[in-house]
Amino acid sequence: MSRKEKKKRDTTAVYNEIKLDIPQDEVWTYQVDGLKAPVIGKPVENAFRKKIIVIITLVIAIGLSIFFSVRAVHSETYNYEETETGIQFSKFSNPGDINEITIDFADNDSSKPITSIREYAFNCDDKLITINIGKDVEEIDGKSFYSVWNLRNIFVDKENKYYCDVDGVLYDKEMTRVICYPIDHDAYLREKAGYEEEIWPDNEAYDDSYIEKIQTYRIPESVTEIGELAFNYANLVKIYMPEGVKKIGTLAFFKSTSLAEIVSYGGSKEYKSLPDGLEYIGSDAFSYDQALTYMYIPSSVNYIGHHAFWDCVYKQDGEIKGLSAMNVQSAEDSFKEKTEIGDQWLPKYDYKLLKKTIDVNYGATRE
Repeated sequence: MSRKEKKKRDTTAVYNEIKLDIPQDEVWTYQVDGLKAPVIGKPVENAFRKKIIVIITLVIAIGLSIFFSVRAVHSETYNYEETETGIQFSKFSNPGDINEITIDFADNDSSKPITSIREYAFNCDDKLITINIGKDVEEIDGKSFYSVWNLRNIFVDKENKYYCDVDGVLYDKEMTRVICYPIDHDAYLREKAGYEEEIWPDNEAYDDSYIEKIQTYRIPESVTEIGELAFNYANLVKIYMPEGVKKIGTLAFFKSTSLAEIVSYGGSKEYKSLPDGLEYIGSDAFSYDQALTYMYIPSSVNYIGHHAFWDCVYKQDGEIKGLSAMNVQSAEDSFKEKTEIGDQWLPKYDYKLLKKTIDVNYGATRE
């Protein structure tokens, strides 16, 4: 006998062994010994009560799921950390509908005052319009408000001993350091001035009056430091910088792409570009500010960070635009000897198949 025939015979034998001889008219009611009788065609015992139990169980399960989901969302929206100086507001994750927030107490508990705000706490939020700083906040990292795209104002409690605001722009209490000019502050200024919508340069209504009211900012004369990221992405065309400013922080005017004019002032005098007495220009301080056409580095400057003026020049239709040259007050030898210079601090533009660094006019006089 072949293997194939043997296998077929064995299979048939097993099948015949377990075959049940059930009469045709009893197929749906036949009961096997030891098993419960079939219920097909018969009402299930306590069916209504069982349905009610299932429904109640589902309702409770769904309710608990919603409850814990809401709690999870709330806990993930506001995050705090214990530090040596108190409670730190470490992270805000907008669920999508919050446009104003007050930083005063953790979990709305007055016994838990917030004393600091961590760097990037509001990073890349696109819903917040107003942030209110409570009276107990002692420390705010300058990077806290990075890329908060629709932020119009930061208001500070009058009782705060460490910070204040000037019409929604954040300063330290002594007003020696400007910390944050909110990215969308011009929207607040438009509303305040009675403009119904933003006016663009290609609109005939875009004039000097609009620029003066909406896109010009005068830093108070008391300020000596422009903080890191203070004016990042700001929609400004003109800025007045006091003569007393000693430091322009890292990324201070990063991608303020409409910034075309810097005017320094002291007392009754005004002059173009950076102020006399300035000592420090941070890395990427003016990166991508292609609207700038003139820059003058006073002899007082002793530090320029890497990429300080990166991509402030470009070529369009064969013409070089933006910062086509850098004007430095000091002679070349003196400048290189006393000034610490970061990598690629000067802007570059496309030149044939290469990147060409703009020229530097050493020993220049101010325009």
